[in-house]
Amino acid sequence: MKPRQQNNEPDRIKYAGLSLDRASLLRADPDWVARAWQQPGTRLVAVWRNCSLLRMGGNERAEAVCLDVTPSIAFDDAVFLGLDDEIALFAIDLSDQDDPAIAAAPEASFVDLRRYGPLLDDRDAGLLAYARAMLNWHRNHQHCGRCGAPTVSDSGGHRRRCTDAECGQTSFPRTDPAIIVLVEHPGDDGGPPRCLLGRSARFPAGVYSTLAGFVEPGESLEQTVRREVFEEAGVQVGAVHYLASQPWPFPGSLMLGFHARATSNSIVRHDKELEDARWFSVDELDQAGEWGEAASLCLPRRDSIARFLIDHWRREKRGR
Repeated sequence: MKPRQQNNEPDRIKYAGLSLDRASLLRADPDWVARAWQQPGTRLVAVWRNCSLLRMGGNERAEAVCLDVTPSIAFDDAVFLGLDDEIALFAIDLSDQDDPAIAAAPEASFVDLRRYGPLLDDRDAGLLAYARAMLNWHRNHQHCGRCGAPTVSDSGGHRRRCTDAECGQTSFPRTDPAIIVLVEHPGDDGGPPRCLLGRSARFPAGVYSTLAGFVEPGESLEQTVRREVFEEAGVQVGAVHYLASQPWPFPGSLMLGFHARATSNSIVRHDKELEDARWFSVDELDQAGEWGEAASLCLPRRDSIARFLIDHWRREKRGR
């Protein structure tokens, strides 16, 4: 694959920077997919027990490492990801191996993408997220959800087909939509503009983040924003505006990012999902530490859309 430049634009969102020809029409042809697998330049994106193959570099950088096709890797288990300058890319799951052989990449190792994602450039992060999400879906859909019969991979791994002739159910890769929202109080109560952040018991000490939740059946995205904010913090929300999205392959969500205007400021944690929720000014956030640091207030991970929403709001407020 050709060298890539790291993009340092402030509005870039990690895992959303993959530019790849997914060749959706070609992958429907099993003969074409089989030929693509056999091409000399074909590369494999390997996942082992939810870990991705990375090589660590200098200056706190990392890069994705792809493997060559070998006779020990089964074509039937591969997922066609797309074409990178006419080079076919497949994802493979090596989780059934106790110690995957990576002799072709001796300086690489399988590591947690969630931990090392911030060290990757946009393209590598997006590619590894794509591969991880697809393989996770395959692991969890080995049997038909309608009749329970085994399923087989089809269309280059982008659907699974029930093997029971009377059923014939076809399933497609699943992505769970979830909203994530920065709620702003405009400061019309005499104080400065403030944003609402919450703290989960799962977070490292001091970390506060934007509120989030899954979309329920029958809801619009705006309705989900208003429901989740009220359930988690008891705050009423008026105007809701979409900002950006982020694929989040942990294990398979699409985070839909919003900015919302609060019409109340009293906080009541109805569902107790958060252990704390507070309003923060721009000045307070400017003094915050980073994820994992020892500070009374820390910001979310830099590779998360939560951090994007917070930084976007901070820049917006400073520009006024």
